Amino acid sequence: MKILAFDTSTAWLSVAVRDGARLLERDEHVGHAHSSRLLPLVDELLDEAGLVLVDLDAIAFGAGPGAFTGVRVACSVAQGLALGAGRPLVPISTLAALAQTAWRAHGWSRVVACLDARMREVYVASMVRVDGTWCEAMPVAVTPPAAVVVPPSPHEWFGAGDGFAAYPDLATQLALGGHDAALHPQAAAIGELAQASVAAGTSVAAAEALPLYVRHRIALTTAERNAGQRL
Repeated sequence: MKILAFDTSTAWLSVAVRDGARLLERDEHVGHAHSSRLLPLVDELLDEAGLVLVDLDAIAFGAGPGAFTGVRVACSVAQGLALGAGRPLVPISTLAALAQTAWRAHGWSRVVACLDARMREVYVASMVRVDGTWCEAMPVAVTPPAAVVVPPSPHEWFGAGDGFAAYPDLATQLALGGHDAALHPQAAAIGELAQASVAAGTSVAAAEALPLYVRHRIALTTAERNAGQRL
């Protein structure tokens, strides 16, 4: 199966091309430069793989949650590429991809995936791997770090993502069995998760692919700011 996958939901840009057992991937810390680096990196990896867009079985992308602009970049680029090449799309939750990244790196099948959401909040979900699929033990939410909870037996859970870097006491607060704050959603993980969707015929057309924001409000009005309100 030939899949192009990418994620722009954090300060990292991650792109991968999978052709059967062969995997090509690049991760770059780009800050806010996703829009200028994504397409060149896609072209570079496709060229290295000897593929063009119409050769692909699908295009997968990190649909969010994550940085508002980054999530929009991934979705819009995926839609444009898919529409032009007539390829199906597979939107993948960035927190599921983060859990898959943690499983690939550390082997944990119970993962508290946590990304810094700014505004003194985190995006978080508790994910369990069952037969190669990630299920939500606790659904995706945006919440202050102090309000994060995990399922019973927290020592059996592993924390992953930059939410644990932004709030260094969070892993101790939750009594997790371990954590890796350096992990980010990787395109290789997104591609792996997308394969099952393609095989099951649950990919979508370009027009049907939507980002997952979770937080729908990212700013205060002038009156709210003047009144001292804070997000």
